[in-house]
Amino acid sequence: MKLDKNFFIDNLKTILYAGVIAIAIRSLFIQPFYIPSSSMEPTLLIGDRLFVTKYSYGYSKHSFPFSPPIFKGRLYSIKPKTGDVIVFKTPSDNRTDYIKRLIGLPGDKIQFIDGSLYINNNQIFKSIISKSDIIYCGKETINVNTVKERLPNGKVHSSVYLKNYSFKNSDLFIIPNKHYFFLGDNRDCSKDSRYLTSVGYVHEDNLVGKAQFIFFSSDFRIASIFSFWKWHKTIRTNRFFKKIN
Repeated sequence: MKLDKNFFIDNLKTILYAGVIAIAIRSLFIQPFYIPSSSMEPTLLIGDRLFVTKYSYGYSKHSFPFSPPIFKGRLYSIKPKTGDVIVFKTPSDNRTDYIKRLIGLPGDKIQFIDGSLYINNNQIFKSIISKSDIIYCGKETINVNTVKERLPNGKVHSSVYLKNYSFKNSDLFIIPNKHYFFLGDNRDCSKDSRYLTSVGYVHEDNLVGKAQFIFFSSDFRIASIFSFWKWHKTIRTNRFFKKIN
């Protein structure tokens, strides 16, 4: 059977149009991300899959695949709020996606004193809600205190600390203009802005988008994805469509 040349051309056009539409949606509106580490426990667990809105803070070159240098700065820039959970490109390579909680705005002063977080010389109030939680730190499990923290703008979120804090005291961090300071909610098991050589202060152009909700979650450390008879243990249906606070 002889195929019409137009058949191939029409199908190629369809594939190209679909690709352009997919890239536009991913770049301008919403993008899925997978959580590979435990640095944001208990808010985000390894195996969570979530949607991030790209328009929340405007657009930079990092809004697009491979960060093409098509323009400088941010277009339609919207300032993030303290407490937002944000995906950003790490300053060390401008390629790797990290997800952390925004703690400090430009000009803010951040410091840890005796295991407590201080913002602009004010201690952040935290109330213990559990002293017996066990969470992951890499491949290991750790015993933690789970607390509720209230940020200066009234935002309340959960975070965890080792019972014998591994990060008790820090230098004073003064956030430069157009930069932000991020922390993981798993405070003693997170590579974040406290570590200036690996993450440090994050420039506003490196913001990718705001984490909104989890659409799927699974823990295939329990069993292989091919062990479908164990999916009732590996798939966390209670986390489906959970809003990220």
